[in-house]
Amino acid sequence: MSQSSSESLEPDTEERAKPRWAERLQKFNRNGASKNEEAPASDDDLLTEYYKKFKGEACVDQYRSIPKFYTKPPKDDDVLQQKLREDARAAFLQRRSSELMDNDELQKLWSILEEKHTPPEAGDEQMISFSDFMKLQEQVSDKCRSFLTATVFAKLLRDDPFGRISVTQLFSYIMRKVWLQQTRIGLSLFDVQGLGYLKESDLENYILELIPTLPQLNCLEESFYSFYVCTAVRKFFFFLDPMRTGRIKIQDILACGFLDDLLELRDEELSKETQENNWFSAPSALKVYGKHRTQLP
Repeated sequence: MSQSSSESLEPDTEERAKPRWAERLQKFNRNGASKNEEAPASDDDLLTEYYKKFKGEACVDQYRSIPKFYTKPPKDDDVLQQKLREDARAAFLQRRSSELMDNDELQKLWSILEEKHTPPEAGDEQMISFSDFMKLQEQVSDKCRSFLTATVFAKLLRDDPFGRISVTQLFSYIMRKVWLQQTRIGLSLFDVQGLGYLKESDLENYILELIPTLPQLNCLEESFYSFYVCTAVRKFFFFLDPMRTGRIKIQDILACGFLDDLLELRDEELSKETQENNWFSAPSALKVYGKHRTQLP
């Protein structure tokens, strides 16, 4: 009797004596088994799950924090927006133009470079070391200080045994940069839409207003201006618009040498040989005009 009662009590005592960690382990195994019995998710289900996950409010807020970097130009019939855009661009270009060095500042810079050069001279050419180059920042204007950087010095560094650069090359580099910026602003004034390119009519207006500033074209009559402008514009578009899109990027106009040849006509002492080799000179334009007349029926 006592033996049977003791045997019947053994399972109950074992269950009561079972530690808590064992119960948790059994529960975990039961849950894991039930999950493993479920069918695996398909690729479409996973894609939907990830899409919903990454399309949360956090992502939406992140997209909203990105600043707007493009605005569509106004329509042609929106006169008020067109006028506002035109005035805003003109004010912007005027501000950029005021940030450039003028002739007086360039002349002052040249005087400082001649005074602060580093001896000895390399033949007949004055040189300047890096230490003296950096000291120039204390003596020049804020407009010029942006050109006196270590990067510019490294660009102009050649084979000088003392690690110096040419004063003449430095001044020519700064003048070239200023000229490119001035020319870009001048071309941008004729960019009606403000998208960085010129149409054929825009470039025609630019060259037409440029003619009175070129002394080598003073011999041309005003009645000949239309043919001259057409001849000049055709060369730009023939080489810079091979796909015949009807427009040219301002950056491409600055990168090619055509504008240099055109503005070379500002030199009043330009030789006759140079004028004959320049497509934009008056003799070249008259020669093209003469060939054009002889080919007409």
